[in-house]
Amino acid sequence: MAIIETDNLTKMYGPHVALDSMSLNINSGATGLLGPNGAGKSTLIKTLLGLIQLTSGEGSVLGYNIRTEGDSIRQRIGYMPEYDCLTPEMDAVHQVKYCGELTGMNTGEAMRRAHLVLEYVGLRDQRYREISSFSTGMSQATKLACAIIHDPELLICDEPTNGLDAKSRGFMLDTLVQVVKKGERSILMSSHLMEDVERICDRIVMIHKGKLIAQGRIEDLKAIDREIEIWVWGGASKMERALHDAGLTPRRTGRVMRVVRQDETTYDLVLELAAKAGVQIRKMEDYEPSLEDLFLVIMDRLGYGVKSSVDLLQSQPPINSIAPAPSRPGGEF
Repeated sequence: MAIIETDNLTKMYGPHVALDSMSLNINSGATGLLGPNGAGKSTLIKTLLGLIQLTSGEGSVLGYNIRTEGDSIRQRIGYMPEYDCLTPEMDAVHQVKYCGELTGMNTGEAMRRAHLVLEYVGLRDQRYREISSFSTGMSQATKLACAIIHDPELLICDEPTNGLDAKSRGFMLDTLVQVVKKGERSILMSSHLMEDVERICDRIVMIHKGKLIAQGRIEDLKAIDREIEIWVWGGASKMERALHDAGLTPRRTGRVMRVVRQDETTYDLVLELAAKAGVQIRKMEDYEPSLEDLFLVIMDRLGYGVKSSVDLLQSQPPINSIAPAPSRPGGEF
């Protein structure tokens, strides 16, 4: 069932287009929201929450109109923002209780639920401490508790593991998995960490310069460009040139290269080229791409010359280096 739907969603700030005719259809389950800095992720989230007005287009969340029923949406979803939203002088249990009351819960029920969810996120023994004394991990856990106190159908998380050490990050991801898998709730998670998204989500929405450039199941999108991984010995540079000359455009790391698998004949072609170049192929097999690989392939086609998603997500390249986004979304590149 679709929990988020938009039709030509557009948001402009003066002459700047933050969201450009974006049409989404997000089903229940776990969906990752990806894109470079300035792509429009935060604007999209605020629009879905009914916090900012649209310039044009329509949309709904859980069946509620984002133009006219923002209050109803915010009562039924849980929102964990990236920015600091906690009150430093409050203790955790009263902060979470207050958030429950904001969703319409009575005081007694909100306090009962606050104790339960703080234990659920690992803060049972710290629930009476002032938030000002909390570590980053404890603050993030408190924000998650605030977001799930009313057992929402949909949880929207913006960079939930931001600033966490390895242990706290692992616990946060385990908790989100519990919410999605055992709690049978849906999540829309924005993150710059590809492995976090791949661990939690089975679908992604990728946006760029306010446009939708891909949406769908991660496994389906990975199938767009199946690659062959080749281990070369005795002349990797010669093999790279031979592959280039044959139109295969290898991605190389040392002696290991990857080329797009056109069909079954690609294997024979690689072996033929290796024989002509006088190099050895020590190993050759289908390569199972990660979400990081998929992200880089898509962004490379938009004109970014980056080696990792971190390079792209943490520093915005010049706009004039970006090619126009494909006109048709949904994995058709």
